[in-house]
This record gives sequence, C-alpha cells and structure tokens, in this order.
Amino acid sequence: MEFMKANDIRKKYLDFFKSKEHYVKNSFSLVPKNDKSLLLINAGMAPLKNYFLGIEIPPSKRMATCQKCVRTGDIENVGRTARHATFFEMLGNFSFGDYFKKEATSFAWEFVTKILKLDEDKLWVTVYEEDDEAFDIWKNKVGVSEERIVRLGKDDNFWEIGNGQGPCGPCSEIYIDRGKEYGCDDPNCKPGCDCDRFLEFWNLVFTQFDKQVDGSYKKLEHPNIDTGMGLERMACIMQGVDSIFDIDTMKQIRTKICEISGKKYNENEKTDVSIRIITDHLRAITFMVSDGIVPSNEGRGYVLRRLARRAIRHAKLIGIDKKFINDVANVVIDVYADGYEDLVTNKDYINKILKMEEEKFNETLDTGINILNAYIEDAVKNNDKKIKGEDAFKLYDTYGFPLELTIEIAEEKNCSVDKEEFENQMQQQRERARNARAKGTDIGWKDEISSLDLSVKNTEFVGYDSLEIENSIQDIIFEKEIVDEALQGQEVILIFDRTPFYAESGGQVGDIGQISGENFKIIVNDVKKSTNGLYLHHCTIEEGRVKKSEKAVLKVDKDIRFATRRNHTATHLLHKALKIVLGDHIQQAGSLVSSDRLRFDFNHFSGMSKEEISMVEKIVNEQIYNALDVKTEVMSIEDAKNTGAMSLFDEKYGDMVRVLSIGDFSKEFCGGTHVTNSNDIGMFKITSEGGVASGVRRIEAITGLKVYEYLLGEECLIDTVSNIIKSSKENIEKRITEVVEENKSLDKKLKQIQNESAKNTLDTIIKNAKQIKDVKLITYSYENMQDDVLRDIMQEIIDKTENIIVIFSNVITETGKLSFICMVAKSLIPKYNAGKIVKEVAVTTGGNGGGKPNMAQAGGKDISKISEAFAKAKEFIENI
Repeated sequence: MEFMKANDIRKKYLDFFKSKEHYVKNSFSLVPKNDKSLLLINAGMAPLKNYFLGIEIPPSKRMATCQKCVRTGDIENVGRTARHATFFEMLGNFSFGDYFKKEATSFAWEFVTKILKLDEDKLWVTVYEEDDEAFDIWKNKVGVSEERIVRLGKDDNFWEIGNGQGPCGPCSEIYIDRGKEYGCDDPNCKPGCDCDRFLEFWNLVFTQFDKQVDGSYKKLEHPNIDTGMGLERMACIMQGVDSIFDIDTMKQIRTKICEISGKKYNENEKTDVSIRIITDHLRAITFMVSDGIVPSNEGRGYVLRRLARRAIRHAKLIGIDKKFINDVANVVIDVYADGYEDLVTNKDYINKILKMEEEKFNETLDTGINILNAYIEDAVKNNDKKIKGEDAFKLYDTYGFPLELTIEIAEEKNCSVDKEEFENQMQQQRERARNARAKGTDIGWKDEISSLDLSVKNTEFVGYDSLEIENSIQDIIFEKEIVDEALQGQEVILIFDRTPFYAESGGQVGDIGQISGENFKIIVNDVKKSTNGLYLHHCTIEEGRVKKSEKAVLKVDKDIRFATRRNHTATHLLHKALKIVLGDHIQQAGSLVSSDRLRFDFNHFSGMSKEEISMVEKIVNEQIYNALDVKTEVMSIEDAKNTGAMSLFDEKYGDMVRVLSIGDFSKEFCGGTHVTNSNDIGMFKITSEGGVASGVRRIEAITGLKVYEYLLGEECLIDTVSNIIKSSKENIEKRITEVVEENKSLDKKLKQIQNESAKNTLDTIIKNAKQIKDVKLITYSYENMQDDVLRDIMQEIIDKTENIIVIFSNVITETGKLSFICMVAKSLIPKYNAGKIVKEVAVTTGGNGGGKPNMAQAGGKDISKISEAFAKAKEFIENI
C-alpha cells in the first residue's frame, strides 16, 4: 500500500467506475431538491432517493458519485474524536435494476485490491447472517477466505428506511485489520467487536425487498445496489494516520489555523480540540455558502450560522482576536478546487458572506459576554454562585456560547454552572429537532398514475417544431382510473405517445389549447409530467364523447405559447445580466415562466439598489435590441460543459442535454421553449425585486405587449395625478414638490397651534394630578393631536413636577385610531416602568404595546374604555 492523497483517491474512484460503464455525476448540492425530509444532504444516496423509489427515471442504470454531505447530529463530538466531522465526502456506486450482488462485490474488491492496492490478507468482509447468497459470492466468486467472512445480525447488516416500510435489504461491509495494537487482546477478535482493531470503510447495500405494512418482505422485481465509502476514512487508511484531521487535505487547513493563532498542534489537547473544531467547521461552511446557503436563524441557514459562530468562539479561545475566516476559507477553496470547481467560481461570494457573518458575530459576542457578566452578578448576589442551566443554554442557543466557554468565564469569577439543567435544556432541543424531522419523513414512494397499467410508457415531445399534430388517444384517466371513454363536462387526463403540448418543467408552465375530433371538443387546461416522464394532459370535455384510440388533433394555443417563450428566453438574459452586475456567485434558486410574467429567484446576500436594477434592465434590453439569434443544440453533458454552458447545480441531467445559446451572450442547459431571435421579446421591464427567504432574492418582470400595457397604466396614473394637483405632465414633479412643501408648512403651523392650545391647559392638568403613594399620576385624553406634540407636553410636565407619571390618550376622530403614551420621571425608574404601565393600559382597550422604562407608546382599540384604562393604570401603580 502506497501513500495516496485524498484528491487522488476521489479521482481514481470515479475513473474506475467510469471504466465500468457508470455515469459519473458531479456532487449534487448540499441543499436537497424536492425532499422535505432533509435539511441538508447527509448521505451519498440521499439525492438519488427518487431513483431508488421509482419516482424518477435515472439518467443511467449505473451511476457513481462523490457526494458532499453534512451531518450535525454529533456536533459536540467533532474535534474530540478522531473520526467525527460535520462535512464529509461519500464515494458511492449505484445500480438501478442493472447489476446486483456479484458485480457490486467484484467492483469493490477490484478497486481496493488492484487500484488502491490494499493487502488482501488484512481485509475482512461481513454479511447479513441470513444472506447465504452474499456469503457464497464473497467466498467462491471473489475469493475471500471463509475465515475472513463474518455473519452479523440485523442491527449491523440490514438496511431499512427510517419509517420501516419500502425498499430495504441486507448489507455487506469491507473492513481492514489495523493490527493487534489497536485490539482488545481477545484471540477471537474480528469485525463486530467493539474495539478499534477492525475499521469498516465500505458498505454495500443490496436493496432487494419491499417491506410491507404487515412487516413482511416482498422481493423487488428489479433489485438495486447502493454503496458508500467515506473518502476521509479511506484517506486515513491510505495515508497511515488514525485521525481524519491528519489526512493531507485537512492538515493543510489545520496548518493555516496554527499559523494564524501562533499555536502548535499536538502540544496541548485543549488547544488541539479547538483547532480541529475550527478546521472542520470552516471546511463545512465554505462548501455550504458555495451551494447558496446563507446564515440565518432558521433551517439550514441556522446550521451554517451555528458552525461559523462555534468556529469563531474557538478561535478566541486559542488567541485569534483578528478576522481570520476568509484566510482559512481560501485555503479550503484551494485544497478542494480540483474536485469542486464551483468553489473557485464562487470564491468572492463565499468571502463576502463569511466576512459579513464574522463581523456580525464579533458584535454579538460582546453582547453575549455582557449578558453572561450579568448572570454572574446575579449568581453572586444569590450567594450560591451558580449560573442557572437555562441561562447558560440561552447563551449557547441564542449567542453561540458553548458551555465550556461559559464555565471558563464563570470560574474566573469563582462561579459554577448548573450543568445538569443545561443538559436537560439541550435534550429538549434535540427532541424538538427530532420531532420536526419526523414530520417530514413519510415517503410517498407509490405514484398513482405511474402505477396504472397504461398503454404508453413514454411521451415524445414534438412541440419545439410543431404546435399542431394529429394523433390517437392512448389512455383516458378519470378519477384516477383508466376508462375507455369520457363524457361532456368530465375532467380527465389524456395520454398520448406524441404531443406538441409542453409539460410543466424547469419553471415553465404547461401549455394550454384544444384537442378535437370528429365527435368531440376538448379544452386542455394544463399539462404536467408524471414521475416516470409521461405527459399528462389535464382536460375538460367541452363537447361530445371521447373514446380511447380515437383520432384527435392536438393544437397548442399559439398566442399563449409565444408569450411564454418570450418570458422564458428573457429569464436567460436576466440570469446573465445579474451575473454581470452582481457577480458570478449568482445562481438560480427557482423560477416561474408563464405567458403574462416571469419570476426569477436567485441567491444573493442583500437587496438590489435602484441603480443595480436599472443596470440589469438596460443590459437585457440591449441584448433584445441586438437581435441575437437563439439556437438550441443537443449534445453530451461533457461537451456541453466544455462549451461553457451554465447548469443548475442541483438539477439532475442525463447523458444528453439541450443547450440554449443566445448569440454569444448566454449559454445554458434548458429544455424549455424559446424565441428564435432575442428581438422577438420586444421589451423587458422589471416590476419588482425583493427577498423571499434568507439569502434568496426574487425579481418579477414582464415582456412584449405586457410592457406596453404596463407603460399605458403608468401614463394613465400620471394623467390622474396631474389632474388632481392641477398641473401639466411636464411640470408634475415641480408641482408635487410644491405641494409637499405646502403640507410641511401647514403641518408646522398646526403643531404650533396644538402646542399653544395644550400649554394653556398645562397648569390645570398638573393641579389635577392624583397622589398614589410616593408618586403623582396624570391622565388626560386628547383628540387629533400629533404624537410629537404630546411628547413635548409630557416632557414639560416631567420637567416641572417631581415624581410624576403621565399617561395621555389620543383619538384620531376621522379613523377612530386610539393610542396611548406614557412617560415616567427618571427619579421613579426602575421601580416604575413606562413600558409595563402603557401595556396594562392598552390591553384594557383590546390593544398592546410597550417601550422603554422612561417613555413608551401603545395602540388601543375600544375608545369607550379609555376611562377604564386610566383606572387600570391607577390600580397597577398602586400595586407596585
């Protein structure tokens, strides 16, 4: 066995399976596509689940991947053990009804013994205890000695989906004997023992059963192969190290952290733990940001934020007081560039996002320390000198303080932390997370349409070239059942082997139109794809009776299709324009293309300025006016990538793809329908830009006649405003400015009048103050007063009177809006709190509110209860 770098292992693995006729797919994004049961991709087979379940057709019956994965379930163990990591790479080869146990075991054995050149005498194999077939293959076909084949039970060597139903099967694993020095001295020690001598590195899952509701196992007609081999663990074996943090890729990251901190590795275990945590977490977040995840307080964005902040905290513990994340992230990018080109493409974006998060947390860190100091002060006052576990957990969960850091700071002040209560809080959080995940794990792996005995197995789309064809109706589905005929008024699904109707896909909506025959007329309302690729024409029988096998003319609505084409081509121009204006990090995060508008979602960390929107709009329109030819070519995915065509990173593509080129300006993978020349779009107008999720922006836009209609509407609005303010369109801006200034002047005069009027009653109001214990209380009702006038009056009362609390109500008679303002003299704080008082007042009238201890404001609802609200204030103050 010779030393082999991790990047070389990855390449050799994928090249090997390519030579075995596998379709090698680049890693899918860490963000799951159409899988609500997962927050992040956590296993090599996870992105392929629908292929195994028969919901989607794979691009090839044989596939191989090196899949990026993130798991955070054991985050507390990361850095403390040799093998735990949040981010890891999973090598896998898969068969969807093609080869099975014999080939899978032969491939695995050939790779580890011939390509990696592991010593056969050190390799052991395990099989499921009842799987005689696998035992025989390993022994008689592959040639593994019977003494080194171990049968293990269901807990170790049988795979099932979490809910216990669906595809499942026995497993077989390959182990390496690391030597007696790692063992337990038991002469019968072998795989299955709890000691560290035998290390499992490759798991082969033989998916051959379908577990039924009653617990029985039904044999699958087409069994599958799902294998997994952790790249980091394999690198440990090939490089002769015990820890993943000592393999070449991780070591380069680790070395950079030591360089920044000035610490040496392997000198202090506590420091080493922090170095390993930073190494792991920064590797993970670099990949996560590259895949479009941005820090947030929920979902996968929260996972990213938690990892980033945990790394920053541990950096502080080893003496890193300056910004450092970008320096380390750039090492990660350089180390993994060969296997993941998108890291290099997104380098600037990654650095921007991580820099912003580091700066933000450095501010939060100071806040957290101040809060912790307050907890310590309370603990000292209580004489027990123990910080509550729930407080320590709040620091951990909200401000990212690990328990170790809280304990360390507390011990410096001779205080302790209630660890037991902290663990209780942590366990409750884990339970909540498990319950949340469980809600989304039900897999509907039976498709109602695909499971029907249909006449058609595949639909050919001919709508790129034809909008009208003649064909026979192959199948009619009514109320989820196949029928021979359908009657007027019924809602049905029609299936053809050829169709000009585009089925909803890639963001483009399905076509509408008509299907007609000698005895019937049918309206096509929508077209969608079944999970196995059939085009489902959702129709209404408008006239007559339609029968299976009848001849029909399928005619797409030309105007709707052409309008949709304009919008779809415009999304490609928009995508490229966004990259030009905002940066190459821009990735499509979703789209909708219909006849009346287009919607384009993209990953970006901030809202667009008006100038940026205008620049994007201008670039798109320039390309429209340049009259660029729009061409499509079908080519292999490798040839497409070599042309520089963009693809959606988490999209699933087959061996052959359709590439759309708009002149030399844009080139992307796309199966949708498009104009033949950019000039056909007419004009492009952005109607809105805004955020739809953390780190995801949305642009809505229109093209063609919709822009003309939009401009007519704008012109009509200008005419209306001109008439209202009695101005010509040419002078409208000047006249609006004059009106605004006039209103400001009138508003100022009104404020002066209200001030003077209120001051005339000021002495009377103060004389009517009620004495309640050690304070005076003033309550007074106003109508149609400006809030800042009321605040001025209150402040004047506070300045003139000692120990005073003032509460005013204000009703806007035109709208019936009720509000309350409360002000408390400084001498009465903190015993009396304006925020708490005004809340009690507002609640009495059905409202709510709050604010600072010295001044607060709230909204009310029931005007008839103002007097009751003031009485409630008096009662509340009396009971303080």
